[in-house]
Order: sequence, then structure tokens, then C-alpha cells
Amino acid sequence: MSVQATFCATLVDEWAARGVTDAVVCPGSRSTPLALAVAARLRTHVRLDERSAGFYALGLALASGRPVVVCVTSGTAVAELLPSVVEAHHAGIPLLVCTADRPPELHETGAPQTIEQSGLFTSVVRWAFSPGVPDEGQAVTWRPLAVRAWAESLHAGTGPGPVHLNLAFREPLTGVPGPLPARPGPGLAPGPAPAPAQAALSEPLGGRGLLVVGGLAAKPADPTLVLALAEQLRWPVLADPLSGCRAPGTIAAADAIARTGPPLPDTVVLLGAPWLSRALSGYVQQAADRGARVVVVDPWRRWADPFRVASEFHQADTDAWLTTALEGASACDPAWLEGWRRSEERAQAAMAEVLGTELSEPAVARGVHRHATSRGATVVVSASMPVRDLEWFAPPEPVPPRVLANRGANGIDGVVSTALGVAAASPAGPGTVALLGDLAFLHDVSGLVNVPDVPCTFVVVDNGGGGIFSFLPQATSLEAHRFEQLFGTPPTSDVAAVGRGFGLTVREVTSLGELDVALESALEARGPSVVRARVPDRSQNVALHAALEEAVRRALA
Repeated sequence: MSVQATFCATLVDEWAARGVTDAVVCPGSRSTPLALAVAARLRTHVRLDERSAGFYALGLALASGRPVVVCVTSGTAVAELLPSVVEAHHAGIPLLVCTADRPPELHETGAPQTIEQSGLFTSVVRWAFSPGVPDEGQAVTWRPLAVRAWAESLHAGTGPGPVHLNLAFREPLTGVPGPLPARPGPGLAPGPAPAPAQAALSEPLGGRGLLVVGGLAAKPADPTLVLALAEQLRWPVLADPLSGCRAPGTIAAADAIARTGPPLPDTVVLLGAPWLSRALSGYVQQAADRGARVVVVDPWRRWADPFRVASEFHQADTDAWLTTALEGASACDPAWLEGWRRSEERAQAAMAEVLGTELSEPAVARGVHRHATSRGATVVVSASMPVRDLEWFAPPEPVPPRVLANRGANGIDGVVSTALGVAAASPAGPGTVALLGDLAFLHDVSGLVNVPDVPCTFVVVDNGGGGIFSFLPQATSLEAHRFEQLFGTPPTSDVAAVGRGFGLTVREVTSLGELDVALESALEARGPSVVRARVPDRSQNVALHAALEEAVRRALA
């Protein structure tokens, strides 16, 4: 029997009793005691690359809402987890990050795979602890350690997020666990932390207003409550696809409408993460400058107001706030809501006419959204242009699909691994469709090594490089060759060949009709696959966005 094996088995036993079901393990010697413990109790996913493994675990936790264990060996393996831990911190995703370490006597001696791991994630975790090499005399502390790590990952004051346990082990690293310490009493079983105190509304909601709803991975607003409040107030709901609220009657073309200078509201309520649309942000800023009341509902005390427009922060549970707001809400002039709905109808018609039947980046986003709706699939969308195209052009659906994204830090890294983790969370479900660009796909290509057999379709928008930079001033202020060298960065690797090289089925499409057929076939087949959408070059995409904007402007004039 091994004290280290008993220690690790105790941690895993306690986590399993509290609902933890999954662990992601990377091969390594020093992490052997914990790897054996999780493999014996939890559904274990083995990934070769620690950077990819962190995002795979993040995808599992994002889809399930449960903490996921990440187990890696010592040294640079630990450092590879930093990008995913940063994302989990900012997005509010619960992770139990367990890093194996050398014992104290091997530190500061030049021993291999030995770095200072304690404090490596200090600024981006809810809690961190290094308990030292397991000692039988401290067995009474093992379950409380597991309980606190689990509780901090779910119920910290700033919301769910990652915790870091740095676990030192001595050789021999193999062994079997002995009898486990007894389970703790009820006093050591914390439930959810109390919701922050309800901020009293300085005055009831009323008049001409907007509900602007963004996504929030940690705890999105209940769409039923959002729509109920909007109905009572007779306010339009501007719904980000990630919010789950983009149902018929809501405003999906908010970015395009905001560019036309619609009438300003008296009140704006901001729920969830801010939209990416600069046009919408500028519109709310203009309303604030004219004296509009801007309420930010801030459940985790993160002061989410990057444009400094808030006149009130209500630091309260979002659903509780919505319930309270319903009590005193009074309906405004119905012409206000009808005006927005007419604008939405005309904007959608104008965009559909411009997009037509040609394959383009906005059309691919709309196609993915539509297919995910019809199949009940989950969409994982990459940062950069795909998430913007979905935000700006995905129309309302009767039952909006679940849309997930790495919107904590908004990076393109880890999207392949995150999508695979999301798919692995429900392997028997209707499947996952990942919408990403060619560079994002290649950036995380190591996630395809030993690709798991999960229902995940990668729709890769192949426009020959970094499309978002073509919308920035660099595209017109720099010489073409310098812009391509530093920003466009056209890939020299063939996306289809890369996919096939990892054993994936690749379907190549050049028209909307082919995209529909490919998506249907991929979702029916259920295994991991790639749909490569060859769209017009990046300059044509800029021109298409300008045409869409102008068409909406004319339609609403």
C-alpha cells in the first residue's frame, strides 16, 4: 500500500461523491499516483498535449457545468496549461487543475522537469494550494482539501472558475491505496454560495428601453425570465446567439440596425457579457451621453462595463434580479417595440437578398446556425470573424441552438480541443458543430492527435488567412506585402490534407447547396469530421459586409 495512492484515491473519491464525472490526463511519470486514481473512478480522457488537454477539459466543463479534473506531470507540462486556465478564469468555467511536482529535496538542484510551479497561476485561479508530499499523519486533512477545491471551483465569490492543486510526489510512484479516511460530516459539505444581495432598483423599469442580452458561460440568464420582462415592459430584446434568447420576436440584426441611427432609448439593461459589435456599443454610448439610464446586472462583481456607460451596477443573481424587476415594471408606448420589430424584419429581408445563394462567410454562419437548430446540435464558435458573423447575421429561431464559445479571453487558441471536449460531454447527444476559421483550425491542430470518436463536425471557413484584419486600418494603411506578411498570414498548410492526415473525413464545399448536404451528412455520420468551406477572398468579404450594411441602411431609411 502507498500513502500517495491513498491520498489521491481520497481526493478522487470525494470529488466523485460531489458529482465530478470526468478527468483529462496527459501521459507523465510524476503524475502517476493521481492518474491511477482518476482512471479507477472517473471517465478518463487521455490527451497527449497539455495545452490541448486544458481546453478539452474546459469544453467538458463548459458543456456540463461540472468541475473537470486536469492531471499533468511536472515541469513545462504545467506551463502549457496557462492559456486554458486564463480562459476558464475569465469565462467562469470550473476546473480542478492538478499538477504533479517534484518533492522539496529535488528543487533548486538542477533536477530535470523541475520548475517553480507554486504560484504559476496565482492571478487566474479562484484558489491555489500546495499540500506537500502526502503524509499518513495528515490523512484527516485530505477530504477537507478535496471539498474546498471542489467548492472554490463552483462557489467562489467571483463565480465559478479554476483552482490549482500542486501535488508533490516521491518515488516510488506506483502503489495501491489503503483504507480511505471517513467521509466528512454535513458541516463540511458547502452548497452554493448565497447570491449577492439584490441591488434595489432606484426606480422601477419603464419608458422606452432595451434589454441587451449577451452570453455568460458561468450562469446565463433564464430566457423565459428575459422574455417575460420584455413582454411586460414592451421592450425589444437584443439577443446575442450565446444568450440562448434569440427566439422569434427578438432583435438579431442589432449590429446592422445600430449603424442606421435608430431612436435612442431612455433606459438600457445590459445582461451577460458585452456584445462584440462596436456599432451597438457606440449606440449605447450615445444613449448614455444623452442621459439614458444604463443598468449593468453584475452577478459576480466583475464590473463588466468596458465602455464605461453604466449609470447603475446591480450586483445580484441575474434570474433573481429579473424576477424582482418584473414586480414593478410598466409597459411603454407599444409603438417603440413595433418600430424595432419592423426594423428587424426589414433588415433580415435586406440581408437575405444581398447574401442570396452564394457561399460567403456570413452565409456559412447562417447555415451552421440553421442546421444546428434543426438537428438540436450544439454550436461551438471561434473568436475572430466566426463569432461576429454569428452575432451579426444568425436569424432568430423557434428553438435557438445552444451556442458556446471561448469568450472569457476571446482568443482563437484551443477551439478544436474545446469543441471536442464539448462533444465528449454528451457523446450520445445530437452532436456538436464547430464554426472556425482556417487559422484557428491550424492553431490548435495538436488537438486532433489521437482524435476521440465523438460527434463533432468542424466547419472550417477557408478564406486564406486572418480575415478579421482586413476590416482594420492596417489593411489600408500598410503596403499589401507587409500586411500579408504580418496580419493576413495566408496558411501554407492545406486544411483538407491536414484533416485527412489525422484520419478525419473531409467534405469540401464551394456552394450553399453543397454546404447543406455536407452538414447533413456529417451530422448523420456522427464521427469527427471536417467540412471545408472555400469562401471568396478576404477583400471580397469586406465588400460583402459593406453591401449588407448599405442594404439595411436603405431598407430602414
